[in-house]
Amino acid sequence: MTGKHKKALRLGDILVAQGVATSDQIDIALTEQKKSKELLGKILVRLGFATESIIRDVIGGAIGQESVNLELAIPDSDAINLIPKDVARKLRVLPLTFDRDANELTVALVDTFDVVLIDKIAAQVGRDIEVTPVLAGETEIDKAIDLFYGFELSVDGILHEIETGEIDYQSLDATSDEYSQPVVRLVNALLTDAVKRGASDIHFEPEEGFLRFRYRIDGVLRQIRSLHKSYWSAIAVRVKVMSGMDIAEVRAPQDGRISLTFSGRPVDFRVSTLPTVHGENIVLRVLDRQKGIVSLDQLGLQDEAMDTLRLMVARPEGLILVTGPTGSGKTTTLYSILGYLNTESVNIMTLEDPVEYPTNLIRQTSISETARLDFASGIRSLMRQDPDIILVGEIRDEDTASMAIRAAMTGHQVFSTLHTNSAIGVIPRLLDIGVKPEILAGNLIGVIAQRLARRLCQECREAYAVGSLERTLLGLKATDRQQTIYRAKTCKACDGMGYKGRMSMVEILLFDSEMDDVLARRGSQSELLRIALSKGFKTLLEVGTERVLDGSSSLEEITRIVDLSTRLKQS
Repeated sequence: MTGKHKKALRLGDILVAQGVATSDQIDIALTEQKKSKELLGKILVRLGFATESIIRDVIGGAIGQESVNLELAIPDSDAINLIPKDVARKLRVLPLTFDRDANELTVALVDTFDVVLIDKIAAQVGRDIEVTPVLAGETEIDKAIDLFYGFELSVDGILHEIETGEIDYQSLDATSDEYSQPVVRLVNALLTDAVKRGASDIHFEPEEGFLRFRYRIDGVLRQIRSLHKSYWSAIAVRVKVMSGMDIAEVRAPQDGRISLTFSGRPVDFRVSTLPTVHGENIVLRVLDRQKGIVSLDQLGLQDEAMDTLRLMVARPEGLILVTGPTGSGKTTTLYSILGYLNTESVNIMTLEDPVEYPTNLIRQTSISETARLDFASGIRSLMRQDPDIILVGEIRDEDTASMAIRAAMTGHQVFSTLHTNSAIGVIPRLLDIGVKPEILAGNLIGVIAQRLARRLCQECREAYAVGSLERTLLGLKATDRQQTIYRAKTCKACDGMGYKGRMSMVEILLFDSEMDDVLARRGSQSELLRIALSKGFKTLLEVGTERVLDGSSSLEEITRIVDLSTRLKQS
């Protein structure tokens, strides 16, 4: 028996085991394969025994190779321009995305192990570009080549197409030829551009006479494009259609969700509309699992903070809180911790509003007003599911806080978030919503307070000597040696922003028996802080100062997210 037939039989066994095909169907396909020498999967699709998408996913799972559904994929113009249409058709490949920073081209192929084909692609695009293959169906690739080639895909090109009126931009009929409509491609191009730039939010904002597009990149909103307001109606309708909203409803807020594929990976968008005086304002939150979920080691914590965090999560039961303003990375930190703890030996259950990042082995539940499932009642239900670890999206009221602490008291590890300005500020906040300090003592393991600071671009940052004001803000003494710190400039590498990427700044407050005693007897916040500082606790003020002095960020950026003015009062 040949190697090809051995491979075919293994695939056939997998298809039968997963219920995709029957053993009779596999036998028929194998008989056909002896005549045609075609791949088993292709024969099964031709005979109508299975669809190409199912075969693709089964093969991808069997060989441990990522697969992509091209019906949900949106290639970007940079990738399409690297491989001409005739070459793409001849090689039967579809370029999906091109990452200029990593110099990496993601390409959809029928056989991701065809090294000869991958070498031909590399020869076409340039040997300096790394080619990353993802698995796709043969028919899907042929259809996608016809669909995406021949149309303008860049934002600038589509805007020019709309402004010159070469195509009826207002026609948004969901036909097979919908890609001929520039508004369809414009929305797709903006979503693709936002994901490539690492945006966390996309804003479509109608003004009195024009429409503004803004991305939130590294925590700061940045205007990307503006367009005449006459185009807004068609764009709003397209976004609503994609997110499953009622296109006729323009007077009430709506929520929806879009699921697309970029670089062979799924990316979701949480969509919200809100009526304003100039029309509906639409904001999309980008939920990119590749960037939203990182390992514990990738959080960028200093060694001392990482050791403290590992001590906290090693405790078998108790409550751990993550605090900070909206957009400070609380969800990322929590999922990093859950990923660190996630094994087959524990049952992790979450209650979120809504579930943002679906994760293997973790039972995730969204709270629902229609199902009358809120955080407090949800925790009661979770407790009956034999959990070891519970994540509660947010503690908002006394009922939720009481149920979370009750879960922690009964032998569970509980994680949640709270909105406070500092780690020590969690105590008065919990007391304010009705939690008794004597119950909190012994059950609160620790608090992680965090912010996200923009990282200075290492290519163009500018060094300068610290002045008297800067010395005061940084807490430097007169006897300290002259310090050099850095400020933002602009260059091509950071797209003229002066910053590139963000880093987490955290203060980790670990509660011990001494602090529990102070908490139980209702000691003051300053007393708790004094004990914590004596045990090596670093405040966000100190962590931010360290980030400035080591050149990671600028004084201006740290001042934006941490209040350094307290040092002016102390001086």
